[in-house]
Amino acid sequence: MFSEATLSQVPNQSVELRDVFHALSDSTRLAVLERLSRGPAAVSELAAPFDMALPSFMQHLRVLERGGLVSSRKVGRTRMCELAPKRLKQAERWLGRQRQVWERRLDQLDEYLLSEKGE
Repeated sequence: MFSEATLSQVPNQSVELRDVFHALSDSTRLAVLERLSRGPAAVSELAAPFDMALPSFMQHLRVLERGGLVSSRKVGRTRMCELAPKRLKQAERWLGRQRQVWERRLDQLDEYLLSEKGE
C-alpha cells in the first residue's frame, strides 16, 4: 500500500481514492455494498450472512465508512447504514480517465504496429 508521502508524488492519486479502493478490495465489504444498493439496513441485518463476530464485522463497516462508501446513523437503539455513492462516483471518474489513457496508448501501439507491418 502507498504511504501518504508516496501518494503526493504520484499524479492522479489521493488518499480518498486509496481508501475507496481499499474498501472495495474485500469480498465481505463488496457484499455489504451490494446489499445496501437495495436500500438502508440495520447493522444486525448486514452482519447476519457472515460467519464472524460482530466486532470483526464492525471493522469492515468502519473501512467502508472511512472510504466514504457507507454512512451510518443511530435510529433509536438500532444503527442503520446506507450507501453513500459520492466517493464511488469519484473512483468511477478516475477509472474512466485511466481507461481513456490506456485506450489512447493501445490505439497508438496499433498504429505503430500497422505502420511497421506496412514497411
